[in-house]
Order: sequence, then C-alpha cells, then structure tokens
Amino acid sequence: MRINIWWIRRDLRLRDNQALQAARNNGSCVLPLFILDSALLKNSAENRRAFLFSALHSLDKELQRRGSRLFVREGKPLQVLTELVQEMSVSAIYAEEDYSPYARRRDAEISRHLPLKLTGGLTIHPPSAVVQADGSPYKVFTPFSKAWKALPAPSRSVISIPEVFAPPPKIDSKPLPLVSQPASFPASEQEAQQRLEAFAKTLIYDYQENRNRLDLDGTSRLSPYLRFGLISIRQLVNTALEAIENAPDPKAQHSAETWLNELIWREFYIAVLYHFPYVLRTAFNTSLRDIPWRESPEDLYAWQEGRTGYPIVDAAMRQLKQTGWMHNRGRMIVASFLAKDLLINWQEGERWFMRWLVDGDPAANNGGWQWSAGVGTDAAPYFRIFNPVLQGKKFDPQGTYVRRWVPELANVPNEFIHEPWLMPADLQRTTKCQIGVDYPAPIVDRKQARVRTLSAYRHLRA
Repeated sequence: MRINIWWIRRDLRLRDNQALQAARNNGSCVLPLFILDSALLKNSAENRRAFLFSALHSLDKELQRRGSRLFVREGKPLQVLTELVQEMSVSAIYAEEDYSPYARRRDAEISRHLPLKLTGGLTIHPPSAVVQADGSPYKVFTPFSKAWKALPAPSRSVISIPEVFAPPPKIDSKPLPLVSQPASFPASEQEAQQRLEAFAKTLIYDYQENRNRLDLDGTSRLSPYLRFGLISIRQLVNTALEAIENAPDPKAQHSAETWLNELIWREFYIAVLYHFPYVLRTAFNTSLRDIPWRESPEDLYAWQEGRTGYPIVDAAMRQLKQTGWMHNRGRMIVASFLAKDLLINWQEGERWFMRWLVDGDPAANNGGWQWSAGVGTDAAPYFRIFNPVLQGKKFDPQGTYVRRWVPELANVPNEFIHEPWLMPADLQRTTKCQIGVDYPAPIVDRKQARVRTLSAYRHLRA
C-alpha cells in the first residue's frame, strides 16, 4: 500500500488544507502526523501549548470519525521522519510550507535526506512572490499591499473536508497531554468556522468603525485559529473579497476592505521576517539600534502586572494575563507606553507578549513591537507617542473596558475613569478608590517622559 505522511505543523484543520489534499491525491493511505518538537515547545507559552494540545485532541476526534486518527511522535523532526519512512516505506511527506528562520533551516535539512514536498497554505502569496520589480523586498506596507493585490486572487473554491480516510497503519503513537480547554478560545476547527460565520454576517461591515473600540466586540477574534491553522488564510481572504463585492453601501465596502488589509499586514510581517530574519534579534532600523534604554525592573514589573496607574494600560495588561489575548488597539497602547513613556527596551515587551499570547506569532509580534517602538519597517514615527488618557477616552468612552479588567475602578465616575488621580479626596473615599492605596498613582510623568524619549531618539538619528 502506498503511504504518504501528512506532516501537520501550522495547519490543524481538515477544510481547505493543501498539504492534506496533496497527500491524498498521491497516495491511497495518509498518515496524519504531529511531531512534538522540543525546539519549538520549550519556548512556547503555556497558553499556546494548551490551545495547541486542545486543537490536536479536537483534530484527532474528527479524524477518528472518518476512519483515521492522529499519530503523535516526539523528537527531532528529521529523526522521527527518517524512522517512519524506514518503518513503513513511506512514498512522500507532505507539509504546509513555513517561512520562519527555524522552519526554513529544518525543512532544508530534511529535504536533503527525505522526500519532503511542501505546499502552500500559510499565506496567500509566498514572500518571494511579493517583491519589487528588481526582486528586492518591500519595506513599507502600502506598496507591499498594492503589489499583493495585483497578483492573482486566491481560488474561490475551498477544499472540502474529506469524508473518509483509508485505515491508517498500526504503529505506535505517543498520547497527547491532557490540558484544560482555553475558556476564551475553544480550540476546534468548528469553533473557528462559527466565529468566521458570525463575523461575516454583520460585524465585517462595521469593522472600520468598531475595530478600535476596546469596549465593543467589533473584531473577529480569529487570530489564535489563524495562528495554528484551524482555519485557512485563503478562506478568510475569500470571505473579505466576497464581503467587498456584496457590500450594501460604500461605508460597508470600506469596512470589509479594512479587514482585508489587516490580513495583508499579517503577510507583510511574514515577508519581513523571511527577507530580514535578523529582526528577531535587533531593530530593523540600523540608526535606532543603540537607543539608551532605561533599566528599571520596578517600572517593567508595574507594566507587566497592570499597575502603572494609567487605567487603559492596566486594563489591557490584565486582560492579557487573564485570557492570553489582548485587543489590537490595546497592544499598540501598551507597547507605546513601555517603549516611549517608560523608555524600556521594546524587546522586553516582545518577550512578555510571547510568554502570554495564545496567538503569539514571532513575525506578527515582532513586527507590531518594532512598529510601536518606531524602529521597524514602516514604523510609527519616533515622535508619535500614544497618550493613554486620550486613547482611553476615545476608544473606551464610558470606561466599560477599564472597569471590567480593573475592578478597583468600578465605582469611579466616567469623567475620572481615565484620570482617577484627578478625583477629589472625598470622592476617592466615596468610590473606595484612593490613589496610592487602592489603585496606584501614575508611575511616570508623561510630559517629562516625552522630553526624555524624544531626546534619546533624536540623539541617535542625528
């Protein structure tokens, strides 16, 4: 019997899976395999491991319903795959191509020894395809986006879920760890489809207006599912394109286009990491690699724990620790605060996010942090510093988001919810929110911090 391995990596789904389809088209028996690779798992956040293992359990159930099962092995991928190829006379190994530095090194080594065949699926267009006329990579999002849109659109036909699998060979499989299902993000392909359906019905047409509102449920919350491939980027892009075509009015069309651009930002950051892998170690902007960052463990800890005295910052940081996720507007606010108000190295924030985020992805996380710190490709100008008070008033006008995640401020009136230190002493006692006792005073004077930060950046630029 001809046996092909479907090596599952960041494609934990049956629907619209190009690697799975290729394995089925070229063999009568498919072996669904996941490798517990210590090189990846050792630095993985507990939240992501829980989501990953829950998703694998769910995938295994779906495979068993169709006459197959998930096989799990542990070790270095080359060694594991070599043993399986020899053990079962495997014809080929099919996997979705990944573009991270580690994945590229891993796959290049395996290809020298084994019949590894890589398919598309992680992105709409591979990073090598979205380049300038001379072949050089883009460093700014807008021209990248235009070039991306000029390439052929993805196929509108989504690969259906296979109904039946040939019985798999009887080989040993390591049991998957039992973990608690992440409460905020049930890890299954079905959940991803339901979230997309709900978003596509109405929310996508209000996305432009509501996407930055921290107090509203205006985003898709699909990022963890896309991160691990419980849903394909092709299906999401097709959903956006269909919404654009069927929009009832120009405003709705613009909202759908805005969501499509967010998906293209993901591909942009994957391309940046592909072409400039050193960004994982240092700033992309060579002139801003030696900013005199402050060493302040106390301020860093206050930021990590959501105890800065700035309510919108603290709410977002507490949401991260409690749920493993943070609203994108919140990510920009807290990143700006760490790098430009506290003048603490953005890499501290990058590491902290990767420790907690369920959707933590090296390319997107690094790109977002370098953008916020003003040191990356197409970054926010170094002199652009988010004002957390104004950000709170604009994107959480009634303080709903703040009160949810910072219960100390539950009784604070709207007029003071983003500046509680301005409350009169008697009102602080009445609301049971005494600054410096129940809730911390601001850890930094932003006016002084702005002068300090601009001086540090301008010195290097000069």
